[in-house]
Amino acid sequence: MSMLPRTTALLLVDVQKAWDDPFWGERCNPDAEANQLALAEAFRRQGLEVVHVRHDSRDPDSPLHPDEPGHAFKEATAPLPGEAQFRKSAHCAFVGTGLEAHLRARGVDRLVIAGFTTCHCVSTTARLSCDLGFKTVVAGDACAAFALEGPDGAAIPAQVLHDLALAELHGEFAMVLPTEALLQLL
Repeated sequence: MSMLPRTTALLLVDVQKAWDDPFWGERCNPDAEANQLALAEAFRRQGLEVVHVRHDSRDPDSPLHPDEPGHAFKEATAPLPGEAQFRKSAHCAFVGTGLEAHLRARGVDRLVIAGFTTCHCVSTTARLSCDLGFKTVVAGDACAAFALEGPDGAAIPAQVLHDLALAELHGEFAMVLPTEALLQLL
């Protein structure tokens, strides 16, 4: 891949305090936030668009519910003045948010996506990003997943889910690259 064009934006999906809550269980990739921060700082230095999406859970018991303290953005990557913010209650950052219109109005045709969780909102957003015609890159090490229980009751480790989600995206819906490689392209 050659250098990222000026028409590239960083999309930070659901980088919220709620993910620190023990409610979610076992998590992979403890370096996700550091990589999200490195990307945000690099995009800002280059004068590239940084866009933030926050999940508004409809479940009143969820740490992501708007009435909960975990709903807030994590401080390290919180939006700076002038950076676009969108709120969503669906898994995809494009559904019901105005995100697509915002990006198109700014001439953005390529997205670098990072955030939470790899196999839920990041994956769903990356898939629709591709279908909408955006060249899509997922910063794999700037995302994380949590362990889940399968339909048969078997525990599925967080790292397995994370790796599987990235494998399903790579080459079909997005290019998956590590943060360091993306930083070299800026």
